[in-house]
Amino acid sequence: MEKKRVVVTGMGAVTPLGLDVATSWQNLIAGKSGVGPLTRVPAEEFPMKVAAEICDFEPGDFVDKKEARKMDRFTQFAVAASLMALKDANLEITEDIAPRVGVWIGSGIGGMETYEHNFRQFLEKGHRRVSPFFVPMMIPDMASGQVSIITGAKGINSCSVTACASGTNSIGDAFKVIQRGDADIMITGGSEAPITNMAVAGFCSAKAVSTSEDPATASRPFDANRDGFVMGEGAGILIIESLESAKKRGATIYAEVVGYGATGDAHHLTAPAPEGEGGARAMKQAIDDAGLAPTEIDYLNAHGTSTPYNDKFETMAAKAVFGDHAYKMAVSSTKSMTGHLLGAAGAVEAIFSVKAIQEGIIPPTINYETPDPDCDLDYVPNEARKQRVRAAVSNSLGFGGHNATLVFKEYTE
Repeated sequence: MEKKRVVVTGMGAVTPLGLDVATSWQNLIAGKSGVGPLTRVPAEEFPMKVAAEICDFEPGDFVDKKEARKMDRFTQFAVAASLMALKDANLEITEDIAPRVGVWIGSGIGGMETYEHNFRQFLEKGHRRVSPFFVPMMIPDMASGQVSIITGAKGINSCSVTACASGTNSIGDAFKVIQRGDADIMITGGSEAPITNMAVAGFCSAKAVSTSEDPATASRPFDANRDGFVMGEGAGILIIESLESAKKRGATIYAEVVGYGATGDAHHLTAPAPEGEGGARAMKQAIDDAGLAPTEIDYLNAHGTSTPYNDKFETMAAKAVFGDHAYKMAVSSTKSMTGHLLGAAGAVEAIFSVKAIQEGIIPPTINYETPDPDCDLDYVPNEARKQRVRAAVSNSLGFGGHNATLVFKEYTE
């Protein structure tokens, strides 16, 4: 069976760097940080003092306020980013095409804010005070569900829940849906709103997050003084479609999706496999799927969480896959500016990878001050770099040993 070519024709985002793709990208390449003081929960109660929060977001700008109240914050982000992506793609979902337009949006945790609020209501006032919308607001697939309802997309509707790989897995899975001919267009990505008391408490107890009190420098991937990730929130959505569909409607094509790899570590609940073995297999699988040689990759958007193990092992994985080319290839972690958006991370980073190809600019890794002997690649330190990007790899690695990799390249006829 001949695989269909798949292209990116629209993008939408809500990130700590901006409430749309253009603002987020401009702040990213300027090296600005979206990290600030922790405000969504009482900072004095937790070791974590900083976070990459979304400011000034108004769900009523995108959907009826009454309907928005029936959505958890992560779903509101997903709906907003999806509507922006559809507008960017100049795509109207009519009844004629609706059955061939699908939705695949991932979330690592789902509606934590909804869960916590209703559990307090249950403890204090009994089961009758639990909202009838509790379950459909909380479950992680509801971002996909609501986007389908609001946009009228009637094709496959699904959600990948693979912790911090959720967004990448969702895009990869959606890519394969189109490639095998089961849909013409997919609205795909990831969304997360995890800055809640229980989620913060859990990550603090796991000693996974940074305890730095300086928002400007807390997220420092690959730096020797990194001490954990900075939690963030947001959503990233791409419109991907078959090349035939894009050409038929005269769509602008930003880049081509060419490869997807997904593997399991079979190792540990939270720690990556030694030497990044699982991540290396995902990268190799994705590059092979793309039909490219490792030397054809110009940019690696690393998972780069700013945790001791991830950054060391991901560096080792890159060396295993790319060999000597690992030292010639640009590598950066945009989490140095966005923080870690968990299930939305891979989707937002996919957008940044596409923009790097489109604009010929590689985003930097900010806060890179003290080299780590274990992390010795070119991390594009502190300043963006103008450079042609023919092909880019984007990695996401999640708790549970989930590894996912996407490959994007310049679109050519």
